Amino acid sequence: MTALDLSGPTTGPAQVRGGIRLVPLLRAHPVAGLRLHAELYDAELGVVDLGRHHYTSYIPHGFVADWSGDGVPTAAYGTQLAATRPDRMRLHFPHRMARRQSRTRLRFLPLHLALEGYLSLHFGGPVIAWEEWSRRALRNGLSPRTEQAYLGAEVSGLPDALRVFEIHPDQCGVLIYVADALAAGFVVPHPDDYRMLHPSLVQDLYGELIHHYSFHPPVGEFRVRLPDSGIRSIADLRAHATQQERAWIHFHDTTMADGLVDSTYTWERVHRMGRFTLSRFLPPFQLKRENHIGETITDAKGRVVYLKTFRLGENQVRRGYLLNRLAAADWHPAETAAQLGITEAQLGARLESAGFGHLLRRDVLDGYRARTRRSH
Repeated sequence: MTALDLSGPTTGPAQVRGGIRLVPLLRAHPVAGLRLHAELYDAELGVVDLGRHHYTSYIPHGFVADWSGDGVPTAAYGTQLAATRPDRMRLHFPHRMARRQSRTRLRFLPLHLALEGYLSLHFGGPVIAWEEWSRRALRNGLSPRTEQAYLGAEVSGLPDALRVFEIHPDQCGVLIYVADALAAGFVVPHPDDYRMLHPSLVQDLYGELIHHYSFHPPVGEFRVRLPDSGIRSIADLRAHATQQERAWIHFHDTTMADGLVDSTYTWERVHRMGRFTLSRFLPPFQLKRENHIGETITDAKGRVVYLKTFRLGENQVRRGYLLNRLAAADWHPAETAAQLGITEAQLGARLESAGFGHLLRRDVLDGYRARTRRSH
């Protein structure tokens, strides 16, 4: 498990509108040799063929990574969000989450790489046919596996904030905070890519927690405070302004963004693109803490040149935590309960609460419920 290396972009001054705070990420020099642009789809609902399984989700667009460096036009041309939706939506069938279009071009579905990684977590279900598991669990595992998310347009205040906030000339990314909770991170290689892909953030998916937080009261701005005395020249004013700017950057990077950058992740490489690598990551699923899933493109030194993240809600973290603990104990219920320091009946209650009750045999689950009632 390794951390996320965001040492390339630097933090810029935040902008606040209501409960939304956007923190720009700036590059002094664009990443050479890689560009991103959007590929538009006619349909909003997509079905991805994964071989033996299928993945169905809202997919407004794909990203195309181009590392040819041959000077062809590569600036992104934006994305679209339909104002009306037909009675019957057409389905788009991309063959894979990531698919090579040519020797130096790769099409992938932004954010869905990360979401598929979370949904496929221990997807096969029990690895040993312990007597507590249902026939369905042993036959189908966790299929079907579903999670809910909200469109950015449904996050209160986010569409207006993205529309009116200033984009910096060197901006190549943004961290989105809702009620000062880190909702998502987005980084691209080049400022021109960001400028054209900025509107696509309203089409991204956001978790239930973020949707709930968007109805909280407005957040405060980080205001510059200059001393009443000691400023006698423009140079003094510039020095104090620089000091305030550094204080904001330090506060943001060490406090506001620590839940993303101070965590360690499990990584899975998806595709090599010359000297770049497309990967996705999963968090350690620590309870009562921030947990982000995401996808990256990194350079040869492991530095992030593309990033898109999704913050999991508490129930989603709990589901990932339970699945990891079950897998660590070879899916043996009694052993898992012992490692968690709870009874088998309590483990059954947690599985049912997490939406995994169907994995247990009905008579076993009923027995757990009866024991739980007697213990109360």
